[in-house]
Amino acid sequence: MQHILKRLDAMRAQARAGGGERRVGAQHGKGKLTARERLDVLLDEGSFEEWDMFVEHRCNEFGMGEQRVPGDGVVTGHGTINGRLIFVFSQDFTVFGGSLSEAHAEKICKVMDQALRVGAPVIGLNDSGGARIQEGVASLGGYADVFQRNVMASGVIPQISLIMGPCAGGAVYSPAMTDFIFMVKDSSYLFVTGPEVVKTVTHEDVSAEALGGATTHTTKSGVADLAFENDIEALLEMRRFIDFLPRSNREGSPSRPYEDPGDRDDFSLDTLVPADPTRPYDMKELINKVVDEGDFFELQPNYAANILIGFGRIEGRSVGFVANQPMILAGCLDIASSIKAARFVRFCDCFNIPIVTFVDVPGFLPGTSQEYNGIIKHGAKLLFAFAEATVPKVTVITRKAYGGAYDVMASKHLRGDLNVAWPTSEIAVMGPKGAVEIIFRGDIGDAKKIEARTDEYRERFANPFVAASRGFIDDVIMPHGTRRRVARGLRMLADKRLENPWKKHDNLPL
Repeated sequence: MQHILKRLDAMRAQARAGGGERRVGAQHGKGKLTARERLDVLLDEGSFEEWDMFVEHRCNEFGMGEQRVPGDGVVTGHGTINGRLIFVFSQDFTVFGGSLSEAHAEKICKVMDQALRVGAPVIGLNDSGGARIQEGVASLGGYADVFQRNVMASGVIPQISLIMGPCAGGAVYSPAMTDFIFMVKDSSYLFVTGPEVVKTVTHEDVSAEALGGATTHTTKSGVADLAFENDIEALLEMRRFIDFLPRSNREGSPSRPYEDPGDRDDFSLDTLVPADPTRPYDMKELINKVVDEGDFFELQPNYAANILIGFGRIEGRSVGFVANQPMILAGCLDIASSIKAARFVRFCDCFNIPIVTFVDVPGFLPGTSQEYNGIIKHGAKLLFAFAEATVPKVTVITRKAYGGAYDVMASKHLRGDLNVAWPTSEIAVMGPKGAVEIIFRGDIGDAKKIEARTDEYRERFANPFVAASRGFIDDVIMPHGTRRRVARGLRMLADKRLENPWKKHDNLPL
């Protein structure tokens, strides 16, 4: 017995040592934590239960038979974050560069399978050199096994990828199918083909950071949701973020105790919208003043910034927020913003999280670039997402709601549950000037007539009352009471039940 216990201790020590002092030192030298150190920060102290610590690869080619490390480059198991069950895998770059072998993939698949069975989120900490070349097609098969589980878990349990090192080639497709991707600046990157291949094929000379770094993917491609300064910040923010999400689609939107009263008024909102309809204002200020304690977790803040998405709480309950941002492109919808918001809306609907939408949208962005790149289909994604969503939907129109964009932004016609407007709102087919120039095109040469017609149109249509008279909005509310009205609406909708017709799945305009 003592012999077995000594061997057990030795094997545990070997597994915990990873690739050894030299490689651990190299990892620290890059400003990165090891796989196990990351789990220590992410999970509640003492909560981690490790699985498959003793698993080793089964490859004997190219000298691999003499190189075996218990754990095989990935640490897997479950623990808690703020007391809530989470399944995790953390790739260990110090062991074979974190490369994925058949056994490595099996470990990841095992925790994903169990997460699905019990209904708990999966968080993947990615830090890998890719497929283990020595294993050939077996490692590629391992990736495909993981991909299949990503697909099966989609919409059932939250899946989050934290990219904390390299992630290239086929490895990128697992994070791409998860719900959220977070990255670390200057130490993580995602790309299908690396800089060397790009240079060979296209003759472009580009660094790994410029090609697939955190800044690139959070500002240009929209692949990642947030970029953090270092491992510690990323892991601590992950602990904050996961609290906004339910364990699975079998649960309602999570809630926690709160002290911020739901009936709180904020009179500064009465002057948020400028008198001049062409002047912008910061929609983020409205969100921050409506959510509990000003705690808003924004996603993709530096990509398609003409629309805002993120999570907050109203009376302790998690809520998803979508809002046009007048500070950027006057809040117009375009291809990038439509895709960004559509994916977020669909996530909220998957996981029973109510959606609050703040609307100030003058329309879709015009131009050949938008049309040639498919604004029709991409804009339809957002419309489709709002229309199919069955969760509680509360919409507040603060200023402009013009044309088809009015319909798209969670209007009453798309089964909005509570739709209200501020007195400053203008709900119309288009702005007064453009409308008059079309309706009275024969008077364009007469400036006085056009001005009078514009004033007439503005008086008749650039207000919320025509829509209110038809029941397209439920009430015209004072801005200072927005939190109170939203909170009451969500309270009323807490037990909402709505089902879409049976279907195998929908055919989203991709």
